Amino acid sequence: MQDYYDSLEVRAAADREAELLAALPAQVAHAQRATAAFREILAGVEASTITSREALAQLPVTRKSELLARQQASRASDPFGGFSAFVRGPQMPRIFASPGPIYEPDGSTRDYWRMGRALFAAGFRSGELVHNTFSYHMTPGAFMFESGAHAVGCTVFPAGVGQTEQQLQAIAELRPTCYTGTPSFLRILVEKAQESGGDITSLRKGLVGGEAFPPSLRDWFLERGLHVYQCYATADLGLIAYETAAREGMVIDEGVIVEIVRPGTGDPVAEGEVGEVVVTSLNPAYPMVRFGTGDLSAILPGQDATGRTNTRIKGWLGRADQTTKIRGMFVHPGQVAAIARRFPEIVKARLVVSGEMANDVMTFKVETAASPQGLDARIGDAVRDVTKLRAEVQFVQPGSLPNDGKVIEDARSYK
Repeated sequence: MQDYYDSLEVRAAADREAELLAALPAQVAHAQRATAAFREILAGVEASTITSREALAQLPVTRKSELLARQQASRASDPFGGFSAFVRGPQMPRIFASPGPIYEPDGSTRDYWRMGRALFAAGFRSGELVHNTFSYHMTPGAFMFESGAHAVGCTVFPAGVGQTEQQLQAIAELRPTCYTGTPSFLRILVEKAQESGGDITSLRKGLVGGEAFPPSLRDWFLERGLHVYQCYATADLGLIAYETAAREGMVIDEGVIVEIVRPGTGDPVAEGEVGEVVVTSLNPAYPMVRFGTGDLSAILPGQDATGRTNTRIKGWLGRADQTTKIRGMFVHPGQVAAIARRFPEIVKARLVVSGEMANDVMTFKVETAASPQGLDARIGDAVRDVTKLRAEVQFVQPGSLPNDGKVIEDARSYK
């Protein structure tokens, strides 16, 4: 197993699915029992019946806006809004804050965020030194990567952010092999070393996150002898997916169940269609059930060329929250979905806003194979009923709308 973090990565796909679904009812029951938030969100749900992806898809999606609202409502008694199974004590060594602020618990278990798997796939190995440049101030990123590095067997230099000259000196003297941090800061370090003559030739590999990592920058690092990979993780869920040497999308982590749903809904989309990433975590300390990340991605067909058998996603493709202000009214993706659900003839819908500011034009584009007389008028009435705004209804052929996850397209001129 030297090429893999553990045997879970190469188990038969059918075995993985069976094991994940077998664990699902107990996790749902645990979330209901151990957390006040999911006791309310999943009220009336019989956990023992949630044994399939179809059953899971019937549960509500909890989005970050709801997490923040519940936290704000219970700040004095519970900073986590009822989502954590623990509130302080030896099982929670740290509390972190993300913008909002949203407070996240740290757990006492080894590699709590399961980041070791992503680091191993990026080539990190036991005995190596990791130069960790994520911030150690308030936010959890540095600790997420550090705990994963420890799980792999690495030693960590907690560099944090800034102080570029001191960081270059530390790299020259300590000779780390591995880098963790944002890709943009790694580029700053490389460029500063080139300018000053600093020796950072010990760095050979990296795992980055926190911002976009385009192929052009990946290739820029490769030209300089740095093999840099990316991963997809959040403080709420830990590792979601990670890049491998195949560099074809990202392989989903073994400790989560990932769904891709139509933005604004909890409805799973077909393989290959872009939608919002919704994750159910099997973490007992912070048992998120159908947590909407707000990120867009899509499922890739087939398996990873490295032999890892889990499903792959394309990676980060944008944000799912497309809430748009039109003629003084906010229109949400969920409203577009609510309109489409009223008509079985609708295959897919997209609201396009064009014109200039203060002179908005709304076009409700509908993929349909059959458009009986009067359907456009009825859809138009539904648009007005749900959004309180008027729109032109336009029929298009199935498959002709872009596969980009957008249900609201803002095409207005802002000149």
